[in-house]
Amino acid sequence: LPICGKPSQTDRQRMSVIVILFLFMVLFWAAEGQASSSVALFAQRHVRNSFLGYHFPSVWWLSLSSLFVITLSPVMGWLWMRLGRLEPSSPTKFVMGLVLAGLGFLMLSCAALAALSSGDRVSPAWLVALFVLHTLGELCLGPVGLSMVTKLTPVEKGSQMMGVWFLAVSMGSVLGGRFAGLFESLPLPKLFGAVVVVLWGAALVLALLGKPIRRLMGSES
Repeated sequence: LPICGKPSQTDRQRMSVIVILFLFMVLFWAAEGQASSSVALFAQRHVRNSFLGYHFPSVWWLSLSSLFVITLSPVMGWLWMRLGRLEPSSPTKFVMGLVLAGLGFLMLSCAALAALSSGDRVSPAWLVALFVLHTLGELCLGPVGLSMVTKLTPVEKGSQMMGVWFLAVSMGSVLGGRFAGLFESLPLPKLFGAVVVVLWGAALVLALLGKPIRRLMGSES
């Protein structure tokens, strides 16, 4: 490839895939960012923050995400290798990630409904399940997205597009912060349920776009 000059038609098609998936990454990270905002507030006010009689600060729950990333990353890597030719395409993995994240918030919506109806704190198992599902979703999107940027971008534009890709995390955090601001004004089951609708709606749209995206990706799908 030349160091300078316009990208070829094939390169432009492949880079358009990054732009498309970038939008879905923003939505995922907006939901994932709830862990340090609305989810943290829910844990503080509505979850039994104790284990075997030992009480601890609710912010400790945030460490579960890092713990599960460390423990589940080798499992997911092994699974993709084990599947071989049956391994899902990159767009399909994105759909899986959005669905898993939405499933986590569906469980949290049920937990919020149980907490509000009973007036009592709910089991911490709800939060553990949430972080497991969100970690699995992140492992479907995060590493795959980074790999796609390196595969689909011309060498001379790799650094630029990698920076654009990480911008999705920043934009998602801003969007997630805006949404978390509804914590006090919107009933929690509706708040978390709205996240489910957005994530699963995005997953459906991306699933419908799967074939066109794979055609744009060519052999790198």
